[in-house]
Amino acid sequence: MQTQSGGLRRIKAFATEAGVSVRTLHLYDRLGLLRPASVTETGYRLYGEAELERLEHILALRFVGLRLEQIKQLLGGPDQPLVAALRMQREVIARQKQRLESALTLIEEAERALSAGASADRWKILRTVMEAFKVQNDWKWTQEYYSEAAREKIDERRRSTPVEVIEQGQRDWTALIAEVEAAVSQGIKPSGGDARALAERWRSLVASFTQGDGEVERGLNRLWSDQTHWPKEFKRPWSDAADGFIKQAMSCDGNGAVDGD
Repeated sequence: MQTQSGGLRRIKAFATEAGVSVRTLHLYDRLGLLRPASVTETGYRLYGEAELERLEHILALRFVGLRLEQIKQLLGGPDQPLVAALRMQREVIARQKQRLESALTLIEEAERALSAGASADRWKILRTVMEAFKVQNDWKWTQEYYSEAAREKIDERRRSTPVEVIEQGQRDWTALIAEVEAAVSQGIKPSGGDARALAERWRSLVASFTQGDGEVERGLNRLWSDQTHWPKEFKRPWSDAADGFIKQAMSCDGNGAVDGD
């Protein structure tokens, strides 16, 4: 193990001891959640016992389901972090209960429609209900990346948006992701016109979700930059190659040059 005076460890040794990745420690440092004890003249981050204790607090609070933003607030506040965390989790469970009650209402409405509808309509209704449950189960964990205000805006927008508009948006994303994957497999350059057109459609679909709201945009950015803490069973809807391709395409300027090249 690489150590320095006073029992300080370089980041790789510290990460191994703590059971986390170096990438996670970089993220926590960037967010101001866990700073190193010191940084050497050559740029090495050094961590000690105090940082290990704080990291244990962070991991415990992550275990009970808190977002990194919430953990930072709790660890910097006057309250006992675990007590406050349990209180916040109780509120989360209350919201989940509310969503389950909404799901029960949906099922009851579907049952009534199935009893009265034609045979073809019954299967369409059943498929709609199944898709609704699938989306909720696959993505409900992402809500914790958004602030309370952002979640309220997203929920209100979902309630007020016609079902057919939501379904069309899902079809648009499915089609666009397929085209991006195809562009990667065909060796299309991210700096080319076709790639920039795909990037523009990507921006447009993201904008249709955020609608320029800063709170929603920050939550979305937190979600996609925190892959370390995603559920193990969750798979991003597009490949790493497609992710790299679309990011490069979106960073292209009007002349097709990639920023930083």
